[in-house]
Amino acid sequence: MKVIVTSTGDTLETPVDPRLGRAAKFILYDTETKEFSVIDNSASVAAAHGAGVTAGQTIADAGAEAVITGNCGPRAFQVLSAAGIKVYVGASGTVADAIEQFEEGKLQQAGDANVQGHFGLA
Repeated sequence: MKVIVTSTGDTLETPVDPRLGRAAKFILYDTETKEFSVIDNSASVAAAHGAGVTAGQTIADAGAEAVITGNCGPRAFQVLSAAGIKVYVGASGTVADAIEQFEEGKLQQAGDANVQGHFGLA
């Protein structure tokens, strides 16, 4: 299964970014092969509006079946749900920690956004 984890950096040892729409990077991880690649999310980070929609589309275009993050806003959730992508919230620690939490069934699958739009916008 291909999953995306929101990340602050380029490795499995970097912290999970608690924001989905404005996460610095996405780690695309294959749970079968244990291989990963990094997707830059700078277009969403720099966006004045629509970061969740742009990030959601990037995740869908990457072929992910699930996304693991700290929080997910309403627009990102809507795009991901429409694409059939499951959203798991409450991830913390490193990207590797979040993958382990996911594989052990310790993360909550979201039924809706768990934060308001513009969450994490400074």
